[in-house]
Amino acid sequence: MAVNQGTPWCAGRLDEAAGPHRLLFGRMYEDAEIECAAFRGKQYVFCIASAGDTAFRLSQEHDVVACDINPAQLAYAEGRLRGSEIEMGDAERAMNFARHFMPLVGWRRKTLQEFLSLSDVEEQTSFWQKRLDTQRFRAGFDALLSRPVLRSIYSPRLLSILPSRFGAIMRSRLAQGFSRHPNSANPYARMLLLGEKDGEARLRAAHVRLVLDDAASFLETCPRRSFDAFALSNILDGVSDGYRARLCRAVRSAATEDAVIVLRSFAEPPPGMAQNIADSDRSLLWGIVVARSAQEF
Repeated sequence: MAVNQGTPWCAGRLDEAAGPHRLLFGRMYEDAEIECAAFRGKQYVFCIASAGDTAFRLSQEHDVVACDINPAQLAYAEGRLRGSEIEMGDAERAMNFARHFMPLVGWRRKTLQEFLSLSDVEEQTSFWQKRLDTQRFRAGFDALLSRPVLRSIYSPRLLSILPSRFGAIMRSRLAQGFSRHPNSANPYARMLLLGEKDGEARLRAAHVRLVLDDAASFLETCPRRSFDAFALSNILDGVSDGYRARLCRAVRSAATEDAVIVLRSFAEPPPGMAQNIADSDRSLLWGIVVARSAQEF
């Protein structure tokens, strides 16, 4: 494996402390139906392995190469794709810590279960505004997503792409998501608010090849026009300009002429950005989700 220091993901940690690689993500908070729709009719897919959810979903209709720079994460994805139980990664531990404060702002489990049972988005919006988006919630949520608190969990490079007033922005993303997607049919809402597993906690995938490497290094070794589609998660969050340029070149080289990429980011979209479909992602978290030609990457 060629380790590239241009990406913060090479450390295998969310923080900047020295130490062994860690399991970062026990689940993927990315709506893989975005990729399924964008990759319809494609055969060979490259994706970031992470916790294995996207690779599993795409393997139902495509031949998938799933790559990860973190050996602990890749080993976990391999286990999940063979049917192992879900585990808790550092991201889930951080989210569980935040959930401990929910009762203090009036977010009791019974209230959340009532909210998550709704299927009418207008009713959801009213419920959110009257019973969940309270002054206590706004103050507590903004404090948890403040820079001083986030710096205790995440490295400066991973935080570098976050907009100012991140708490207020995330509250807005949640409100918009609940106004668009019926809760009762949205497993990501249950994962986010209650930390619950959905019905696909055990994965079994046949057409997935797992690769331990960073994405740019691996794609640079692939023959030209190897892949019809690329599921890149939020791989560019926090990377150096040099690594970004290198990955873009590697993707264009490995892409077929009509290949498609799906890319996410926690950053806010720039003014006038076209092709942003973040509102369609049921996981409710992302500022940017784009599906476009790989040759334009």
